[in-house]
Amino acid sequence: MSATPLLVSPFSGLLTRLREWPEASQLQARRNAMIAATACAQRRAERDDVADFLAHLDDAAADPAGGASPAPPMSRAAANR
Repeated sequence: MSATPLLVSPFSGLLTRLREWPEASQLQARRNAMIAATACAQRRAERDDVADFLAHLDDAAADPAGGASPAPPMSRAAANR
C-alpha cells in the first residue's frame, strides 16, 4: 500500500499545474492587454498633443499681426498626470 502514494506523488504536481494553466494563461493575457491598452492610450494622447502644438504653431505663423501669441494649450498627457 505504501507504493501507491509514491507513484501518485510525482504526477500530482504536474496535474495541478496542468489544471491551473488555462486560468494562469488567461490572467497573464489580460495583464498584457491592459498594459498594451495603456501604452496605446499614452501614444494617442502624445500624438494628439503634437498635432495640437503644430496646429498652434501653424496658426501663429499665419497671424499677420506678428504679435506675441498665447501659449499653446495644455497637453492632455500633462493634464492627466
